[in-house]
Amino acid sequence: MLSKKVTEALNAQVEKEAYSSHLYIAMASWAEVKGYSGVADWLYAQSDEERLHMLKILRYINERGSEGRLGAVKEPPREYGSVKELFEAVLKHEQFISQSINEIVLLCGEEKDFTTQNFLQWFVNEQIEEEKNVRLILDKIKLVGDHNMYIFDRDIMSLRQPSPSPAQGNTP
Repeated sequence: MLSKKVTEALNAQVEKEAYSSHLYIAMASWAEVKGYSGVADWLYAQSDEERLHMLKILRYINERGSEGRLGAVKEPPREYGSVKELFEAVLKHEQFISQSINEIVLLCGEEKDFTTQNFLQWFVNEQIEEEKNVRLILDKIKLVGDHNMYIFDRDIMSLRQPSPSPAQGNTP
């Protein structure tokens, strides 16, 4: 069974992953309405991935004899000045998620919960990839500029790197 502190931290992460999914759906909707169908597709796919992360953690909590919970998800922002601004917000959010996961890993060390610490290593690696992918997108946006987005929007899905395979077990 997980300690109370680890359970609370993991449940808080479940909420953050749910928010991430909602955030990317809101961003995708903004992009779609603005005519950036490629950006929207990338963000919808990202939203699906975040939902899977949420489920992976929730199910892990349950499998360890605690109770996974999902609280209310606050409404994400819906307006962005440009595609560049949107992806800068994506990077900032992914860095926030990385920090949150790292804090849980640290807590697991303090609690001597090496099983959960090991489980979280997949997420640590995933976040490295997430941040790298968004930085790559921002680099491409810098190359094309804010007003030459047609080809970027058409080709953005080719920039989507596959996620590392989830650790065995605990997959939704």
